[in-house]
Amino acid sequence: MKIHFIGIGGISMSALAEICLNKGYEVSGSDMSKSSMTDKLQSQGAKIYIGQKKENIADGLDMVVYTAAIHPDNEELMAAKDKNILTINRAAFLGQIMREYKNSIAVSGTHGKTTTTSMLSTIFGSTNLDPTILVGGNLKSIGGNVKIGNSQNFITEACEYTDSFLNFNPKIAIVLNIEEDHLDYFSGIEEIKASFNKFGKLLPKDGHFIINGDSPNTDGILHDVKANVIKYGKEASNDVIIKNIHFNDSGFGSFDLTYFGKDLGTFQLAVPGVHNIYNATSAIIVSLVSGINAEDIKESIIKYTGVGRRFEIKGSYNDALIVDDYAHHPTELKATLAAAKKLKKSTLWCVFQPHTYSRTKSLFNEFGEAFYSADKVIITDIYAAREDDPGDIHSKDLVEKLYHNNVDAIYISKFEDIVDYLKDNIQPNDLLITAGAGPVYRIGELLLEKNK
Repeated sequence: MKIHFIGIGGISMSALAEICLNKGYEVSGSDMSKSSMTDKLQSQGAKIYIGQKKENIADGLDMVVYTAAIHPDNEELMAAKDKNILTINRAAFLGQIMREYKNSIAVSGTHGKTTTTSMLSTIFGSTNLDPTILVGGNLKSIGGNVKIGNSQNFITEACEYTDSFLNFNPKIAIVLNIEEDHLDYFSGIEEIKASFNKFGKLLPKDGHFIINGDSPNTDGILHDVKANVIKYGKEASNDVIIKNIHFNDSGFGSFDLTYFGKDLGTFQLAVPGVHNIYNATSAIIVSLVSGINAEDIKESIIKYTGVGRRFEIKGSYNDALIVDDYAHHPTELKATLAAAKKLKKSTLWCVFQPHTYSRTKSLFNEFGEAFYSADKVIITDIYAAREDDPGDIHSKDLVEKLYHNNVDAIYISKFEDIVDYLKDNIQPNDLLITAGAGPVYRIGELLLEKNK
């Protein structure tokens, strides 16, 4: 089998390419720039092209896989179609792979997918179930974003954007939460809920649909779902109840669980925040229905210390702690900053890079209320990602909104200028959070380089 990946350097595409290499397939792929991902794949035997052009589509290919970010007029995609080569999008290809596993687990929700997938990976890996794992970040325990296992267990994230998760074939699915997001594709919350309902209906009758019962939009997604539904949360109406939450001096949570009336005792985490208690609970439930006992779960989940770009401690500058987080939605920002506040540092700084014009505009008021836990906020330019600048939204607008909401916020465009500003103003025992789905993490790295 000869497979070509358009956009092979992406976090998910590179993982799929590695799985194919492991199966003995002949793999090629292109990306717009060289990266650690492309270097790794090349070292494993993949043929890598930098730049996307029709000449990269060799005769004899059996399949071309492409991401949602690839436009229909992409040279390689058009060349593949001209040569009558089978073309398939990333989500559909992943769905095909999932069919090969008896216990395929898909982690969905507006927030927390990568963290929860990583928690599951840690639990399953620690209990010798040897899963195949695809995660949307770099997880130290597996040495990257993919692990090829030797069992019937398959764990992956499942994103609702463009309804991509409707291509999947899960046996177990988690819905961590549902909120408005990706409004460049969805018309609003009702359409998003309808998509999650379709996702739930993919599950077989003997499958499990594990739902955050405290999330306000999850009740409306259960119509005609055949699988066993398990709801979790702090409310007494849930099947699995979170109780007795406490945080230690590091901000790490502990909590008790009652599972269908049975007391499972206390679980201790090594990551901060209430949101991670919810994430962990969903991972615990999946582990239980997959046959792992509660005591083994307790011993393994405390080994999870985080994943790249999820409250990732980068180092210290002038005795101030530097942390990076992928938070790019108002709810994620609130959760991350609330978790940071529990660390009881002197001044909590947040440097935020908004991600996409459409999200910044559609959730503008929510962003305006997301930074109350921060003492000082710096907003840099919007990261366009897949979008063109419509000209009707700017980071300065958000700064003005925050100012009116009594948040100490300023706008600085260039990363280098932000670093210089922080260098002059950050104090010992402060905490700096860089937040966003773009390259805002570079600010922390550049600041740390000033230590050298």
